[in-house]
Amino acid sequence: MGRLGVDLYPLQTGVGLDRVESFGKFLGGSPANVAVAAARLGRRTALVSRTGADPFGTFLHRELKAFGVDDRWVTEVAAHPTPVTFCEVFPPDDFPLYFYRLPKAPDLEIHPHELDLDAIRAARVFWATGTGLCAEPSRTATLEALRARSEHGGGDGGGGYGGEGGTGREATVFDLDWRPMFWADPAEARPYYAEALRHATVAVGNLDECEVATGERDPEAAARALLASDGGAVRLAVVKQGPEGVLALAADGTRAEAPPLPVEVVNGLGAGDAFGGALVHGLLAGWDLERTLRHANAAGAIVAGRLACSSAMPDPAEIAEALAGGTGTIRTGTPPERG
Repeated sequence: MGRLGVDLYPLQTGVGLDRVESFGKFLGGSPANVAVAAARLGRRTALVSRTGADPFGTFLHRELKAFGVDDRWVTEVAAHPTPVTFCEVFPPDDFPLYFYRLPKAPDLEIHPHELDLDAIRAARVFWATGTGLCAEPSRTATLEALRARSEHGGGDGGGGYGGEGGTGREATVFDLDWRPMFWADPAEARPYYAEALRHATVAVGNLDECEVATGERDPEAAARALLASDGGAVRLAVVKQGPEGVLALAADGTRAEAPPLPVEVVNGLGAGDAFGGALVHGLLAGWDLERTLRHANAAGAIVAGRLACSSAMPDPAEIAEALAGGTGTIRTGTPPERG
């Protein structure tokens, strides 16, 4: 549930937007990308979001369907245009983003009364993001969706790590997804993040995002702070550390760390979303933490070696090849065609 828009990525790298001559057009938005990534791995996925009533909105519906993502809960907002996002590509580690979401992005016009709470409760994994908390009515809708999950008991298992019921393969994931340009001040966001964490069984974020949510930047301290969130719902904390890999701590004491896979970076922006889709896959499959993190890291590395986000998401065979040390998986340049 959350952000959806059009990514316009330059087809020339190493130059600013003022010098770019051509762009590729892709489906974008972190929750949408996570849904695509999970679908590529064979999962049934759907998105709760909104677009403008315009050609870009039509494009996004077409892309979601092409990727195998159910778009029935993606509706139009006549008053606001579909947002677009530009980036600059300066490999290996500089990818400035420029969000065009004014006067307001349609995905922030998700109203609580429009939610299909029965479908949200029934999902084996529900994924919501911090961006959805930055404005009303999306803020109230996001929290209501998370609250519906916790009150219903959906996601008690936290993916099987420290859970107390159900199959152990259900989860309510809160992706911290901190975007400073959407907030006046980090302090403004923290109370809403705290409320979201009261209802989530899995918390995922990088070091900057963890610092916003918990005040802690050390990976170990941040993970423990997420697990200790008020309400005690979080059963698994996943802290992404970029080139240092990823740390995961579970409430039952399970711990795993995984190093990143080496890659010639083309565009690092989609790596976290690929990681998220593979994390969902591992949670649903009931894999142990180490295996889940290794697959998620491999998915992220593959996408970092490609230009696009959504259309770059890997399938299981590509992840297996990357984990086996194959060189054919990590590609650069133009993203691959969708199958």
